[in-house]
Amino acid sequence: MLVDDWDDTRATLHMWLQIVGKIRMAHAPLVNHWWQVPLYVSPRGLGTSTVPCGQSTFDIEFDFITDTLRVRHSGGREGVVALEPKPVSQFYSELTAVLAELGIPVAIRAVPNEVDPAVPFADDHENRSYDHDAVHLFWQQLTQAARVLQLFRSSFAGKSSPVHFFWGGMDLACTRFSGRPAPPHPGGVPNCPDWVMVEGYSHELWSSGFWAGGSPEGSFYSYAYPEPEGYPAVSAGPPEASYRKDLGLFLLPYDAVRRSADPDATVLEFLRSTYEAAADAAGWDRSTLETDPGRLPPLAPRET
Repeated sequence: MLVDDWDDTRATLHMWLQIVGKIRMAHAPLVNHWWQVPLYVSPRGLGTSTVPCGQSTFDIEFDFITDTLRVRHSGGREGVVALEPKPVSQFYSELTAVLAELGIPVAIRAVPNEVDPAVPFADDHENRSYDHDAVHLFWQQLTQAARVLQLFRSSFAGKSSPVHFFWGGMDLACTRFSGRPAPPHPGGVPNCPDWVMVEGYSHELWSSGFWAGGSPEGSFYSYAYPEPEGYPAVSAGPPEASYRKDLGLFLLPYDAVRRSADPDATVLEFLRSTYEAAADAAGWDRSTLETDPGRLPPLAPRET
């Protein structure tokens, strides 16, 4: 699936994801680097996980198998919104109505971030496409990418983010931290306050993930902040990986992974080589930060 082939659907889905993400953000307490706002890959799509709401809780999940958005309240009540071709304004109105029926307050800044122009959700009557097959394939990409990122995450003992989906940039991410503070981020992201980026990049990091961009079928990416001297010139594996100066990212095209005889090994080589280059160039204490995910002995067989 080429990114350009589902551009209209992707634009619509992006706005729907932002609405749900902002609802989670409005209810969850702030966690460093905005870890309270992302969505998570689920066995059926993308979801918020459990969100606090007064003395109760709720969750919202995009089900890309049945094309349904489900809202579940801890009181046992549920609401649904159909995922089908419809304007963003209609989706926003329908979801707001479902939340009101369930007694879940909605108080968000109802304007998208990290896009330009930023049309308020209630006024967006243009983005209305929804292609089930395209969305389902994108979710499958996210599912496989999340699985390999979680495997790679297991070898790091230092501070590391979950594998989570940021609805602002519409990318799956997992971030490692050295433990040292970073210089304030300069900001400059469209329709996103600079202080948002300052919080997100408050500490020295290396980040990786998957993004529906950068190459015709999407890309795995990695970058470091602040970028160590000489980092763009390092030799990253596999051979298909390269540094994009205009983006400040190392990219590995999804096509190269899809065609690989061992896709997992190809992605892991990319992650390992770009992480090690960044950590070495920045002088991270790797002996303290890294660990062996196979360090525990195998479990003895149970007696029956």
